[in-house]
Amino acid sequence: MRLLLLLILALACHAQNAAVQLDGGVFRVRGVPAGNPPPAGWESVLSVYAGTGDVPALLGTYAVEAGELTFRPRFPLTPGMRLRAVFRGAESRFEIPTVAALTATTRVAAVYPSAGVLPENALKIYVFFSAPMQRGDSWKYLSLLREDGSKVDAPFLELDQELWDREQRRFTILFDPGRIKRGLASLAEAGPALEAGRTYTLVVHREWRDGRNVPLAGDYRKTFKIRPADRIPPDPANWKIAAPRAGTTSPVVITFPEALDFALLHHEIEIAGVTGSVAVGRGETEWRFTPDQPWKAGDHKIVIRTDLEDLAGNHILRAFDVDVFDPITPILTAETITLPLRIR
Repeated sequence: MRLLLLLILALACHAQNAAVQLDGGVFRVRGVPAGNPPPAGWESVLSVYAGTGDVPALLGTYAVEAGELTFRPRFPLTPGMRLRAVFRGAESRFEIPTVAALTATTRVAAVYPSAGVLPENALKIYVFFSAPMQRGDSWKYLSLLREDGSKVDAPFLELDQELWDREQRRFTILFDPGRIKRGLASLAEAGPALEAGRTYTLVVHREWRDGRNVPLAGDYRKTFKIRPADRIPPDPANWKIAAPRAGTTSPVVITFPEALDFALLHHEIEIAGVTGSVAVGRGETEWRFTPDQPWKAGDHKIVIRTDLEDLAGNHILRAFDVDVFDPITPILTAETITLPLRIR
């Protein structure tokens, strides 16, 4: 009985410390680690309501992200809406400010690849925003224009499950692979989305709304030229490695002969057994790893996951697009390869 009472008191204490926060249109439970869902589902412990009185809970999806319980409403929250989130009997109230009361401050912070020249078979573009964005219908806020101002018809792979990071600040745009890979019907019928020798402009329209339901501060445009297709996979044997001195926290610097995927570079290369931070620069042709502790003299290993890609989606030692008339590149069966790193 004493043990049961202590357990009840502990749960009550957790409930008091818990706080439901509204962040970019997402409700997050702070202060209580989330594990497996209860038998009756997450809706039995967390429900969100619009308005007062006996109204049904909002529809949406529950998830556990970084150990926290989250709820994303199925439909965007509208300005002026009043909401209450009930977590294990404790209620938190929210009011969505009207658009007139909010200033448009969110903007496109960066776009990668950062280079001004891309291959004809470029696979993806990352758009980073300065604040969390809304998801849903994102494709209608993107345009790809030719140099004469005409719009490229359906250049992107418009997935229903949009590709956002957890904070909803990075949006991944995929060019339609059917218009990249040779021999496919969509390429033959519609032609390539990008053509070598031409200039294009990606437009992110200001009507795209952020997590506060406020439009962007302005349009964003990135203009780039197109070079011939890249069908040669990255080969680490061609990378240049600059090793730091032992006893320092100077970075290991790896230079690539071509730009690689910005996002993948942050987690597809590591130094075995060493913790630290990664920075990517020089148009995604440079990877820098700074250790948390001074380097120890001796032999280390640079571990490279073979999922690392270049701008055309070619993986390490494996091409994205293999034509039946081209020599077949051997497919690497190992998930990682290693390069030696000697610290003196």
